[in-house]
Amino acid sequence: MRILISTRLLTEGFSDLTEHFEVVFPDKDFFSKEEVMSMLSGFDAFVPTFQFKVDKDVIDAAGNLKLIANYGVGYNNIDVEYASKKGIVVTNTPDPVIEPTAEQAFALMLAAARRIAECDRKMRIPKGLKWGVMQNLGQSLYGKTLGVVGMGRIGQALARRALASGMRIVYFNRTRLSTELESNYQAQRMELDDLLKVSDVISLHTPLTEETYHLINRSRLQKMNPTAILVNTARGPVIDESALIEALQKGWINSAALDVYENEPEISPELFKLDNVVLAPHNGTATIDARNDMSRFVSQNIIRFFAGRTDITRVN
Repeated sequence: MRILISTRLLTEGFSDLTEHFEVVFPDKDFFSKEEVMSMLSGFDAFVPTFQFKVDKDVIDAAGNLKLIANYGVGYNNIDVEYASKKGIVVTNTPDPVIEPTAEQAFALMLAAARRIAECDRKMRIPKGLKWGVMQNLGQSLYGKTLGVVGMGRIGQALARRALASGMRIVYFNRTRLSTELESNYQAQRMELDDLLKVSDVISLHTPLTEETYHLINRSRLQKMNPTAILVNTARGPVIDESALIEALQKGWINSAALDVYENEPEISPELFKLDNVVLAPHNGTATIDARNDMSRFVSQNIIRFFAGRTDITRVN
């Protein structure tokens, strides 16, 4: 079996895979779409990252491809429906992303609340900010309400951190958590619009679907408190980015902290001009530990799939 990897990744986590199969990595940062399409017919499995769009053209060029083992939990970079029509199985890597993504969301919350990135930038400029007991005031998170939109495993991992920091947890989810889980997080389920009205921090953890596209729109931004902080480590299009810019400019909300963007890697230039937004480069799982864990998880999906096992994280 031959496995093609779209992007140059840490090889340590792929040690089990390279023992079983021929694995081809790029000798540069990543293969282009054209390069993948020219090679893919000679491979049995393909491992793309979120940066690589596996569209109909790529799938049609696949030839004997049997498996697309996505390197990440989100799989909106793949035309899953078309892959299914072609008889290609698609998997993802949900487990290794939970803790690092929650960690990133919590870091972004703190950075926005305490204006860490803004003050860091201004301190690097001569006379860029004033020092003083009433200057550069941020917000405390202790005692505040965190609204988690999408209380899956990442949302719960964030809630665990927030609870330990003295925050109150409310959440919106399609289905209610069990009584035991609600008790563990001391969490109250609310409808989304009600959650937006009572939360000091709103953190998004939903997949990108037709239902969640622009879930946070102009109307819902106006429902938030003027002191509210909006955090997004899910997918960019869950927020209407132009409406968010308007909200930040007009003070409908206090600030935002973003790890994902509506048209990434392109970022709305207006965001760069705003002090009340923290920007991160889709970095939620970007730790050495997480990358190796994801590689091991991908490897096991591939090994198990070709062994005929069903204990894989199949998404189609």
